[in-house]
Amino acid sequence: MSTPETSRFVRIRVELVLEIDDEEAVTGAALQALADDTDMSDAERTDSERAVTEDTAEAMAHLVDPFDLVGAVPGVELRQASWSSEQIDYDPDSPEWDLGEDDDDENDPEGDETTVG
Repeated sequence: MSTPETSRFVRIRVELVLEIDDEEAVTGAALQALADDTDMSDAERTDSERAVTEDTAEAMAHLVDPFDLVGAVPGVELRQASWSSEQIDYDPDSPEWDLGEDDDDENDPEGDETTVG
């Protein structure tokens, strides 16, 4: 299965489009997650609270965590993760939204990208 020439590292790309039906619920959940985070400094918490209150996409970025996706998978250690969120105009009938196409906009200046690693 694995040979010396085969890398032990795997990249998984996931793109989600979410419809937010209740912005207050999302913002409230993000604020609660920030309040529960004991590793965050007061200054960082204040900045993050302001960001999630002003932008629902930023609130989602605080709620979605790649570590949660693979944390319980045996034999796997997450080495690096990045994710971003942004508000978009979405048309499911547009060819622009075909699933499976590679997007080369990883460094999109419009997105709020978070990198952990």
